[in-house]
Amino acid sequence: MGDTAKDPVDHARTTRPHAGETMKDTKNMPAIVLLFVAVVSFVACLAAFATSHSDVGTWLAVITAVLFVVSAVWLGVEHRRVRRREDEWHTDRGSAER
Repeated sequence: MGDTAKDPVDHARTTRPHAGETMKDTKNMPAIVLLFVAVVSFVACLAAFATSHSDVGTWLAVITAVLFVVSAVWLGVEHRRVRRREDEWHTDRGSAER
């Protein structure tokens, strides 16, 4: 699945090249999966605190925080990579409008 193109930026079909970045560039799919797991862990954390299982809730809160941070860093690194590729594309085509 996903696009097999080498360039993760959609230059031809949109004036907003980062609008479909998540769908065109599948290298950040693990970060999206981690984000989903973090949300599920957060809901489980709230349920644990609601049922007076504070020790389990605390562990789930720590796991949630770690997953959110890892996911955010991964998405940030991948977005920076996409921006760098976009800058290279514009440098190669000096007449291309940004």
